[in-house]
Amino acid sequence: MSSYLEAYGEAEARHEKRIRTVKISSIVLGCLLVAGLIFYNIFRNYGEEQQAKTFIDLLRGHNYQRAYQLWGCTDANPCAAYPFSKFLEDWGPQSVHADQSSAHIGMSESCGSGVEVRIDYKSSEEPVPLWVERGTKIISFAPYAECPGRRLRIGAFFRSLFGRS
Repeated sequence: MSSYLEAYGEAEARHEKRIRTVKISSIVLGCLLVAGLIFYNIFRNYGEEQQAKTFIDLLRGHNYQRAYQLWGCTDANPCAAYPFSKFLEDWGPQSVHADQSSAHIGMSESCGSGVEVRIDYKSSEEPVPLWVERGTKIISFAPYAECPGRRLRIGAFFRSLFGRS
């Protein structure tokens, strides 16, 4: 009888070990899933935010011609609807946004084929929503102040937790 009881005890020990392994694996997998979703929501617009940051840096350095090229407009292929003179009115040294030293990237939101990136200013200036097309990274003014439709704003929630507006 002792061998039966020993075998029974070994089977119970293996069963408990298997249950413990499944529990730990489930917890680790759940944590990885949650962390992955958080990182996805924070970094999914990273490339477009960097394009907008490059735009701000070019304006800070008064490199208006190169900043204008980020709008998809060049000397060889000028934009008829947004000539360089109008660009300078909006972003040049005499514009409302002439001092780009206080500009920083605010909220960004995926919307259709692009990303709406808000440029915030520390002064009393209104934020400027820009549109960055995902495929081409061409910048333009956002067609609307906020993406239409209802959606969860998980990314905005996590950015507010970590001090980013």
